[in-house]
Amino acid sequence: MTDLDSLFNPAGTMVVGASSTPGKLGAVMASSLATYRSGPALVNSRGIDGMHRSIADAVAAAPDTIDLAVLCVPAAATAQAIRESAAHGVKSALVCSGGFAEAGGEGLDFDAQVRSAVTETGIRLLGPNTSGFFVPRLGLRASFVPGVTSLDPGSVAVVAASGGINHVLSFHLQSAGVGVSLGVGIGAGLDITAPDVLDYLVGDTATRAVVLHLETVSDGPRLLDAVRRLSSVKPVIALVIGRNDVSEFAQSHTGALATSWHTTRAVLRQAGAVVVDNETELVDAATALCGRRPAPSPELSAGLVTGQAGPGLLISDALYGNGIGLPRLTEDSMREIGTLLPPITFQGNPVDTGRPGPGYPQILRTVAEDPSIDVLGVYGITEPVISLPDAVAEAGVADGLPVLIGVDGPDEEIRAARTKAAAAGVPLLVGPGALARGIGALAADARSQYLRSTEDGDPAEPVRIDAGGPWDEARSKDLLDDLGFATPDRRVCSTRAEAHAALTELGGRVAVKLLDAAVLHKTEIGGVHLGITSPEELDAAFDALVRINARQVLVERMADGGVDLVLGVRRDPVFGPIAVLGLGGIATEVFADSTIRSLPVTPRSAAAMPDELAAAALLRGFRSGPTLDVTEIARLISVLGSVLETNPVISEIEINPLRLQDTGLTALDAVVISEEN
Repeated sequence: MTDLDSLFNPAGTMVVGASSTPGKLGAVMASSLATYRSGPALVNSRGIDGMHRSIADAVAAAPDTIDLAVLCVPAAATAQAIRESAAHGVKSALVCSGGFAEAGGEGLDFDAQVRSAVTETGIRLLGPNTSGFFVPRLGLRASFVPGVTSLDPGSVAVVAASGGINHVLSFHLQSAGVGVSLGVGIGAGLDITAPDVLDYLVGDTATRAVVLHLETVSDGPRLLDAVRRLSSVKPVIALVIGRNDVSEFAQSHTGALATSWHTTRAVLRQAGAVVVDNETELVDAATALCGRRPAPSPELSAGLVTGQAGPGLLISDALYGNGIGLPRLTEDSMREIGTLLPPITFQGNPVDTGRPGPGYPQILRTVAEDPSIDVLGVYGITEPVISLPDAVAEAGVADGLPVLIGVDGPDEEIRAARTKAAAAGVPLLVGPGALARGIGALAADARSQYLRSTEDGDPAEPVRIDAGGPWDEARSKDLLDDLGFATPDRRVCSTRAEAHAALTELGGRVAVKLLDAAVLHKTEIGGVHLGITSPEELDAAFDALVRINARQVLVERMADGGVDLVLGVRRDPVFGPIAVLGLGGIATEVFADSTIRSLPVTPRSAAAMPDELAAAALLRGFRSGPTLDVTEIARLISVLGSVLETNPVISEIEINPLRLQDTGLTALDAVVISEEN
């Protein structure tokens, strides 16, 4: 566990490079820190306006122990300022300015000097290239953005790659009425990185939920470990940048994206995070998850009580589109509701109350207590007849399951509803879409926690193999045979006569393929001939392969039709070993329909992968087609992952296509890549 108390709860602070000139960084930071305890000690080498000339003088004169130094000096002087601060007992430092590695040239030298100073002194450094951090409940605002003075204490922590995004998200959370417990912009992350702050937040009792913004990841396993630890005790909502190619701009900011956007999102979700697409979803998710957290579950069923049918339809449509069911209430529940509402309203779920009346709290209680309901959403337009937060509080339902309130109305009425909802301890969101997104976040969190469970078994045992030498298709399939995969009957042939004998032995239709470990994509060079049934067709295929310098060919019985998948394991440059399952064959590149796990993976998490594909219906007997055994695919994923993890010389294993038929799965093509290949 990383202890960052000296940064986020320092006994005293100091600004090195303080200034009395308005607008200069040293002046702005001195002003920002003025409200924290006795204010910062100010250091300026010229000793202007009563400032201390040296760090030593400032520390000696300070009424409190100085734990945090905010360094507002040029890049060339930063390393020396770090050493002097550490020598006088300072434990942490903030560097907001740039001019380091991102600037190139001499900035690379300044960066190296700062790294050496941090290593030698043990001081903890936040930055460079960040607008700072703030802890509103302590009045600690180490930020040069003036607007942070308006941020109210709250229950959501922001951990952002960018100092700018840290402030943007915090202002949005403020507008949403949840406030901020801690806001941190990592910047260049020369020392303190996102995982350090996530570890700190595990024990921060003021924080109920954490939002994480990522632009680049330097240490994938370390990040995932931190997300796992944190998400096990409080929700983590993640926003990952990099869906589109903005690499040139990213390099000019904090660094190029180091791995696939899809991979980063997938493994974060596996680690327990709720992954969102934009800042609006992030704020709605954080607001919802500040309330009662749902129990781990593969899926949640929602109950919806709405005062207006139109908005109720919007919410219902969004929930169904997100895979969240609105189950029909039991007959007993509807009978009870029927005594409280006129028969013209819909009472099965959603419950359309029309304009709420005196029995409204009992309606909420009845829906919440229905055995099919896991989460309750309550929506209405504000009006004087009833206050939704008051009704929820009177119903007493928030202690039994997660409850979210959605409202629309004039600004002043929404503000009043927020105040009442906060007093009742129930999250409030504005608008039908926001309520649906909030419920979706609860469902995503419940599913992530469920899939992390290891109660159903551990990952596969280590599988060690003789990985040396070249890996052609035949050898790759021999390995799959040993691992329990089904593969087609085949023969390795060095001569035309051997190929003819194989055709006779195998019978029926065969494929004739180039066998060469150096050729990964045989179809691109005419290295695959399909549907061969006669000696004449075999001769033509054999001659064509000889013309592309084939020394050996593989004659293999062709499989019947089915649904093609791709299954692979490889070493991601950031996150290490991962597994990929997707729609296979030529559809792999066209549709990019895939799902990803970091390795090792539990059987429960692996078995959930097929359902995450857009083409999942094809694997469930679509139009009398084959049905995938998820237990078997989970076993195959785990065992392939074990081969990769326990044999460092293996870089990648890919099976494409892995054909699903009524008889099960068959590996029709396989590639194994080792470091020496």
